[in-house]
Amino acid sequence: MRNLIVVLGDQLDRESTVLEDFDPALDALWMAECVGEATHVWSHQARIAIFLASMRHFRDDMRARDWPLHYRALGEHTQAQLDGVLREDLRKLKPERVVLVRPGEWRVREALRTVAKDEGVEYAEHPDRHFFIEPEDFAEWVGARREIRMEHFYRWMRRRFDVLMDEDQPTGGQWNYDHDNRKSFGKKGPGMLPAPKRFPPDAITREVLDLVAERFGDHPGSLEAFDWPVTPKQATQALKDFIDHRLAAFGQWQDAMWSDEPWLYHARLSTAMNLKLLDPREVVQAAVNALKSGRAELAAVEGFVRQVLGWREFIRGMYWRDMPKLLQGNALKAHAPLPTFYWTGDTDMNCLREALGQTLKHGYAHHIQRLMVTGNFALMLGVEPAQIHAWYLAIYVDAVEWVEAPNVMGMSQFADGGKMVSKPYCSSGRYIQRMSNYCDDCRFKPDKAVGDDACPFTTLYWDFLDRHQTRFAHHPRAALQWKSLERLSEDERKAIRDQAGALRKQLAKAD
Repeated sequence: MRNLIVVLGDQLDRESTVLEDFDPALDALWMAECVGEATHVWSHQARIAIFLASMRHFRDDMRARDWPLHYRALGEHTQAQLDGVLREDLRKLKPERVVLVRPGEWRVREALRTVAKDEGVEYAEHPDRHFFIEPEDFAEWVGARREIRMEHFYRWMRRRFDVLMDEDQPTGGQWNYDHDNRKSFGKKGPGMLPAPKRFPPDAITREVLDLVAERFGDHPGSLEAFDWPVTPKQATQALKDFIDHRLAAFGQWQDAMWSDEPWLYHARLSTAMNLKLLDPREVVQAAVNALKSGRAELAAVEGFVRQVLGWREFIRGMYWRDMPKLLQGNALKAHAPLPTFYWTGDTDMNCLREALGQTLKHGYAHHIQRLMVTGNFALMLGVEPAQIHAWYLAIYVDAVEWVEAPNVMGMSQFADGGKMVSKPYCSSGRYIQRMSNYCDDCRFKPDKAVGDDACPFTTLYWDFLDRHQTRFAHHPRAALQWKSLERLSEDERKAIRDQAGALRKQLAKAD
């Protein structure tokens, strides 16, 4: 055998660079399902299922080409870890080299490189062309910059790939329309919403769902609502559905939240892109075409393009730049345990119950629910960053470490000390009240920091400002926020500290 081509569960591109020179007489494909990838973090059942279902559809597509494929399904080997299965097969198959697309997780990459080296097999890595640029391009852009900010990177990407540009100027005269994309639904709510296209499980996916229920039934989450796209055809249909029915309203309401409405105007495309079922170039072009054809306005299209061309690429660059130290960050010295209710949704804080409830049901929450509800609470409570990182990696169907870890450790928890964002994303209950209806049916009052009906978000917000005053009081972008502390007397600050301390003890006792 010349090449043993390893295909990982998040590299399911039918036109991958590793397949371009495939010779069935000399090469073979290799894939493996491993318990360790579901238990490395205690993964949501839907997360396990979407990986396995997508892998098995890829497997059958490759077999339809009549290509040699060594597929190690669960139950067909005894190794728990991916590198253990590969080691066994390298000894049996004796290929000249192992070939694969650059893995999306530092841990997996190191393990596979080590196995190849130990077994005396050449290790050859191809670039992942499901991104616009490679980590080396990002490192070159960073260069000697003292501050690495997404906005500067995003403008560079727009120019480099001529996206939403009129010659050398941004279309419309502005680089971003963020100020137009922060609206709430108000008291009337979102009204009638266009339901996203569903993908009922076919025979292959149903087989996977039964397997996951049997083998991983004690894992968090549910499989009852599973309807994710698991093939390139389905992913393309999901893209068209978003462009046709939700993109036009996505921009202005992308930060809004509403009870019992998990999807709103969001795309539901991140998982398909992260598993390489859908090319981000196709996604960006579809959004730009909607602008050109008059189906969506510039603010909506730019806001969406910024997430794909800007933030997604920026996050990946930061991941490979800062690993493995990224996962060890704890700049704010946070050591509290993650509350148990993150795994159950059992809390009397309505905003958290809503966000966690839909997360457990679907394996999904949109970016504001993740950043300003579940992430904000963990940040202000002082949860150890490694614990909340493991939770995010486990609980969301679109979680691959290259995208999850920088978002959590850098943006959400400020564990990197400000490499990614200049100040912590923290807010009181008033922000959640403004952006949702979650507070309407909650026993806590978002304007109160002390008392039996005080909102824990508001209590922890003022406590967070108090605890970190020395660090941020003179920060150029955070000073105004911390200056608000001056409105509180020392007696008020002590009462807030006492209430926050009691809340931490209560949550620790519940654990």
